[in-house]
Amino acid sequence: MARGREKLEAAPRGEFGSRSSRRLRSGGLVPGVVYGGGAEARPFQVAERDVRSVLAGGQALFDLELDGAKAVPVVVKEQQLHPVRGHLQHIDLQEVKLDEEIQAEVAIELEGAEGAPGVKEGGVLEHVTREITVEALPAEIPERLVADVSEMEINDTLQLSSLPVPEGVRFVADEPEEVTIATLSPPRVEEEPEPAVEEEAELVGEEGEAPAAEEEGGEEAEGEESGEPGGE
Repeated sequence: MARGREKLEAAPRGEFGSRSSRRLRSGGLVPGVVYGGGAEARPFQVAERDVRSVLAGGQALFDLELDGAKAVPVVVKEQQLHPVRGHLQHIDLQEVKLDEEIQAEVAIELEGAEGAPGVKEGGVLEHVTREITVEALPAEIPERLVADVSEMEINDTLQLSSLPVPEGVRFVADEPEEVTIATLSPPRVEEEPEPAVEEEAELVGEEGEAPAAEEEGGEEAEGEESGEPGGE
C-alpha cells in the first residue's frame, strides 16, 4: 500500500434488496459493491461517516480493506446520493492495478472569479463544464482540475484546451478546443414595463364607460315608451 493513501475498512454484505438497504442506511451504514480484480463483484457495507471521510479527502485513489483481507487499491466507479438530503445511499468501487492506466471523472473548479475584469463590470460568469474524463495511472489521477478565470473579459469563453494538463494525464476529449469550461456574458438588463400596457388599461376604462352611458340612455328610452301608453 502506497504511503499516504487513505484506507476504507468495510464488511461483507449478505442481504440484498431495497428493504435491506433501508435497514442499513437507518443504522448509519452504506451498501456498496467493488468490481474487478479478476473476481466476481463483491457486495459490502461500510459506515457512512468512514466513507464520507475518505471521499472528503479528495483523493481519487484509496485502498479498500474488505473483511480483514489485504487492502486493494480502488477508485469510485459510481455513487448515488439522496435527491433531497444529499446523503450517500450507495457506492460502487472499481479495483485497479497501479501499473495500468484507467479513465476517471475529475471535477473542474473555477479560480479567480472575483478578480475577473468582466465580473467586476457586472458580467455573468457561467460554469459550463464541471467535470472531465481523464486517463492516467491510478496514482496520477488528479484530485481536481483548476481553471483560472481571473483574466476573463465580457464575452470571453474559456475552453478545455486552455487548461494546463498535469504530467502523465490525458484529457479524454476528441476536440478540447470545442469543450467550453466557462463563459462570461454581458450584464443582464431588466426591461422596463412598456407604455402600451398603461395605454391599453386606459382604453379598457373608456370602453367600460360606454356601456354605462348607453344603459342610461336605454332606461330613459324605456321610460318614454312606457309613458306613451299611459297618456292614452
